Amino acid sequence: MDFRKIAREVLDIEADALLKADVSGIEKAVEIAYNTKGKLIVTGVGKSGLIGSKIAATLASTGTPSFFIHPTEALHGDLGMITKDDSVLAISYSGESEELIKILPHIKRFEVPLIAMTGRMDSTLARYADVVLNIHVDKEACPLNVAPTSSTTLTLAMGDALAVCLMKKRNFTKEDFASFHPGGSLGKKLFVKVKDLMKEEFPVVDEDVSLKDAIIKMTEGKLGHVLFLDNGKVKAILSDGDLRRAMMSENFDLNKKAIEFATLNPKTINKEMLASDALAFMEDNKIQFLPVIDNNGNVVGVIHIHHLVEAGIK
Repeated sequence: MDFRKIAREVLDIEADALLKADVSGIEKAVEIAYNTKGKLIVTGVGKSGLIGSKIAATLASTGTPSFFIHPTEALHGDLGMITKDDSVLAISYSGESEELIKILPHIKRFEVPLIAMTGRMDSTLARYADVVLNIHVDKEACPLNVAPTSSTTLTLAMGDALAVCLMKKRNFTKEDFASFHPGGSLGKKLFVKVKDLMKEEFPVVDEDVSLKDAIIKMTEGKLGHVLFLDNGKVKAILSDGDLRRAMMSENFDLNKKAIEFATLNPKTINKEMLASDALAFMEDNKIQFLPVIDNNGNVVGVIHIHHLVEAGIK
């Protein structure tokens, strides 16, 4: 049996359903959803319900307040979750799902706008709806033409189309998206700043301290670096790399001043810099450790590249 051929046929059938999709109702659906003062509530039964739950999640994360309720639960009290300021997106390919049909009179009784997703324009659901998003398909990808396959794919895609249209209508930006996903990689990239990850406690030594004492301070600090400050501003940094190079020097002496072996006028980063930009800066300059300064140039912390990586910054 050629499973590659079968898989290709399934994908071709479902792709064809997407390409032939009727989007004539999308303008009015967008208008209803956009003008909804409350939430766009999604409902459906069975596989339509599963798809509806995902559509609600996509809407909610892209600027359209939304949640999913099951029609059966709605009949047993959850209808109270629907207010006059809401609108409803009801999904049923046949348009005749018993549990869903039972709640439609109650929805319309409160004059709540109803968007329908159905494959039958003459169905009960379509007749109740203010606008229909047609999800009719010529053929299911199932070889028996029974199991919802092409139709559920089209339903999901139509939900995505509605969400994207609303994003465009709202001028929804990637910053807006990130604000709904603060724990995701995009949220971290757009919102986490150096000041959120920097260490405010760091080892500092005087410029006349000996190399021996600087090494002790470096060891205690557990950062592999010590800073030399001048009135709050960084004058030099002694790193473990500087220390290794010093040990190979002919004039190496633990009693010499540590600043003789330190890096003078090192690079710094502002605490308001995005952590993702700081990581790129450190990688570009092959730097693992940097002093963090405020807008006055005073050192307020330090950041190690490991801090950024451990926080999931990319």
